[in-house]
Amino acid sequence: MPKPTGPVILVVDGAIERTNFPGEARFDMQMIENLPAHTISTTTSVTDGVQKFDGVRLQDLMDSVGPTGKKVVASALNDYRVNIPIADFADYGVLLATKMSGERLQPNDKGPLWIIYPRDDYNRLMDIRYDVRWVWQLKRLTVE
Repeated sequence: MPKPTGPVILVVDGAIERTNFPGEARFDMQMIENLPAHTISTTTSVTDGVQKFDGVRLQDLMDSVGPTGKKVVASALNDYRVNIPIADFADYGVLLATKMSGERLQPNDKGPLWIIYPRDDYNRLMDIRYDVRWVWQLKRLTVE
């Protein structure tokens, strides 16, 4: 796995097979954007109306590090943490968004990375149990 050449914006650690630093995989924006691009248009519990999100599928990111666990602990810049089953990533095509409405997500407004579920595509996702998994200002994923 290549090493980042720009500022590190995401660290994946824990039960993973591929790393680029001892015990962890560090990603800069370019490394994330080198993964296949995807778009989700959906409502959220914290924005008005349908929003268009661009980014990469979390399943693709996980595939790049070879997870051996069944969940991730997603951690934000403000130290918010939540457990997310890795199965969600494939089951729902969960996005690691880098842009909203064509604009790069900024740290002062939910960026640079935001976990987005396609809640309008699945009735079961319109539930607080899933809303808490929408981690903005994501900084770390720990595979367990």
